[in-house]
Order: sequence, then C-alpha cells, then structure tokens
Amino acid sequence: MPGIPAPVRSGRAGAVAPRHRPFPHWRRLSLRARLTAAATLVAALGLSLAAVLLLISQRGSLMHGLDGSARQRALIIATALDKGRPVQPLPASGAGDDVAQVVDSRGRVVAASENVAGEHALFHVRPAAPDSEPSVYSVRGVPLGDNDTYRVAALSAGPADARKTVYVGLPTAPVDHAVHTLTAELSVGLPTLTALLAAAGWHITGRALGPVERLRRQAAEITTTDLHRRLDLPPNTDEVRRLGETLNDLLKRLDEATARQRQFVADAAHELRSPVAAVRAELETAARHPRADLSARIPGMLEETVRLGALVDDLVHLARLDTRGALRETEVDLDDLVEAEVRRPHARPEVSVACGRIQPARIRGDPDALSRAVRNLLDNAVRHAHRRVEVTLAATDSEAVLCVRDDGPGIPPADRERVFDRFTRLDDARSRDAGGSGLGLAIVREIVTRHGGRASVEDGGPGARLVLRLPVSPPGGRPDDRPGRSVRRYTPPAGRRPRRGRGCAGPGGSSGPG
Repeated sequence: MPGIPAPVRSGRAGAVAPRHRPFPHWRRLSLRARLTAAATLVAALGLSLAAVLLLISQRGSLMHGLDGSARQRALIIATALDKGRPVQPLPASGAGDDVAQVVDSRGRVVAASENVAGEHALFHVRPAAPDSEPSVYSVRGVPLGDNDTYRVAALSAGPADARKTVYVGLPTAPVDHAVHTLTAELSVGLPTLTALLAAAGWHITGRALGPVERLRRQAAEITTTDLHRRLDLPPNTDEVRRLGETLNDLLKRLDEATARQRQFVADAAHELRSPVAAVRAELETAARHPRADLSARIPGMLEETVRLGALVDDLVHLARLDTRGALRETEVDLDDLVEAEVRRPHARPEVSVACGRIQPARIRGDPDALSRAVRNLLDNAVRHAHRRVEVTLAATDSEAVLCVRDDGPGIPPADRERVFDRFTRLDDARSRDAGGSGLGLAIVREIVTRHGGRASVEDGGPGARLVLRLPVSPPGGRPDDRPGRSVRRYTPPAGRRPRRGRGCAGPGGSSGPG
C-alpha cells in the first residue's frame, strides 16, 4: 500500500532486520543505577511541579494583597467624595509610583496624587457602581517611571448629579520582583536538593541490593561438585530473604536430582556390567577355542542378550519419562487395554493369569504408556507368583482402580514404597535371578503419576497386591468429544475385544468370576 514503508531486510534473503530499540544504553546500566536514575527523575519532576505551583500560589497571593490595597484606598477616597469633603491632594501610600486620580464625567482630572499632579487622566477603565466593591483591572503602558503595568481599582462616587470616578493604581513591580527572587532561589535550591536525593537514593539502593549481590556471589561460587552448599540468608524477614530461601530450595532440589542421576548412572552401569561380562566371557571362550562346540552355550548367551535388551529398553523409557515430554492423549478404554495385556503370552506359562471382575472404564491418556504400565505390573506379578495372578478393574465416577494380585511371597509393609524406586530388589525371592531389572515398578509409577494417578502396594495377602488408581474421563467427555468432532480412541487388536463386565483369562488360565 502506498505510504507504508517496507520492512528493512538484511543481506540474507527473507531476513528482517531487528527493530531499533529506544534508549539502548538504558538496559546496559546496573539495576542500582537504573533505580537511582528513576527515583531521581521522579523526585525532580515532583519538585519541579511543586516549585511551579509555589510560584503560581505566591504570585496569586501577592496580587490578591495588591488588589486589596488598591480597593481599600479607592473606598477611602470614594467615602470622602460621598461626604463632600475635599480630597485634593489625594492621600498617597508612601510609594512614589502609586497613582490616584479623580475624574469627572467629562474626563477632566479634578483631584490627583502629588506624583501625577497636572497629568491628564491616566486610566479609562469602566468603574464599579456606587456602594459596591471597586473593580480591579490590569493596565499596561502607564507612563510613570520604569513600570508600565498597574493594578487599577475603579469606583464611581459622589452625588448623583455630579458623579466622579475614582482611580487608584498600584504598580506590579514589587510582585514581579518577589516572584523573580523566589524563582532564582528555587533554580539554585532545586538542583541542589535533587543532587542530594540522588546521592541518598544511590546509597539506599546500594544498601538494599547489597544482600542480593552477596547472594549472587555465593551462588556463582557453587558448582556441580558442591551443590550441598547453601546461601547465607540475611537476618531481615523480607523479599531478599525469601529470594535466598527460594534459591536454597532450588539448590536442594538440584542436589537431590544430581544425586539421583549419579546413583541412576552407577546402578545402570552395575546392571549392564553383568550381562555384558557374561556375553564377553562366552565370546572370549569361543575365540580361544574356535573348534569347540558352543551350541550348548548359545541359549545362555541368548538369555543374557535378552536381559540386556530389556534393561536398555527400560533405561530408554525412563529417560524419556524424565524429559517430561508431552504424552499422546486419547480416549482409552482401560478395560479393553487390560484384557488385551492379560491375553498376551507371559514369561512363565505355568503361572495362571486370570481376570476377576472387569468393569468398563474410560480414561484419557497415552495408550502405549498405559499398556507399558499394565504389562510391567503383570510381568512383575508373574515373575514372583507361585501359581496364580488375578487382575480386577473397578470404576467409580471419579477414578478407575486396577488391582494385580499374586500368590507369591508378598512385600513387607516397610518396603512398599521402596519397591517403586529404581533398581530396587528386596530379597532372594525378588532378585536378579528372577529376571527383573529393578526398573519395572519405577516405570509404572512414573507413567501413572504423569496421568494424574497413583500407584501403591496395599494389604490383601497372602501375596503382593499392587493397585493403580487413575482419574476417569468426565461423563460429558472433553471439548473434542462432542458430536461433529473427531476423537482418536484406543482400539485393541482385532479378535481381542471381550464382553464388558465379564472375566477373562490369559494363556493357560481360567476365567474369574463374572
């Protein structure tokens, strides 16, 4: 469009040059300098406004006093005229530039003060009516001395058949002189006061920001190797102390997270060392005895590689959960997902995996992550069960409760929280020999927590009873679950959708109660 300038582009095609920011040097100043400058500017503006108001008020007050004096003298002369007393010469106030004249109806001066005796009428303003307050005007160009501006009070007086006009003029020079003197004094005092305020502001902001600078220096000295250190808090209970407490809390969380990460790396290295060492030993044996028959050792090597692959898969999944990436949210029929996982073949065919009561439950979440959580629960239960694992799913208006119970050795109450930690194994019954990496339940808790639920171990022996509680979708659905809107839903594999509200069984298992 004409009149609209095109954006300035840089040398590269399509690149728009950055806009020029006003006051570029302002951002380069320190916070102390900016606060002092801002406070000084505000103080200077306030003092300047106060000075202007003071000058206006002072001039108005002096002019009001001047007008009062002129009216008073005019009334004195008018009273004398009304009583028929002689007024020649007119009384003066003692100032040489004060003017008083009495003019008749023909414009002739019948009486005047000594300093204008013999002069023609100096003023021609409209007088006030008799017996009223004299009118006051500003008159310029009065040919007396060096002053040409007068405040003139005018009033009609005398008998009705011989009206005369009384004029009393007082020069404004004393008022102007007083205002000029005050202006000169303010022009010196205001900058001095502003400079004093700037110095006081610089000192006060320095004292106020001193604790912040000390916190900054201490925080800069803390490295990743000494996150256990804490900042020294100021004694005052103010914003700076709260800032220090927040930074200390941040350092505490960083210290704990770093410790967990280091422990995780150490545990992962320890877990990876065993299968890698076993495979390496077998390969070294094969290298030393190339003609030996290694067919009997291949299953063991395969088992170690499977363990290694499962451990790496768990580590990768935990790393993805730790990045806090966004989950793929869809409407998931949790009952279908649970039944599909129950029907999946498990590591121990001799263990029966059966469904108890499975109620319909729809939640919103990532179907892949939820399948992983249910699978880990079932694998953990199958690994430690003697003969049977039972799965139930109950649903209320607010949450779905998934329960996986086995008939194994169970989990002591003191260890029911610790089993959800990473690389946690309790005893020989739940050891590395059972095939677990110590990450399955940790992944379960991470996934459930990301979905707004909770995982726990509850009473219900004789074996272990692990329970997942997940919030269900509202009855009306989400905004995208309305008519006319497409919604992605989880669908189990073909041929695996069971009847709602009935039991199911895994391979080799029997159905639970309907």
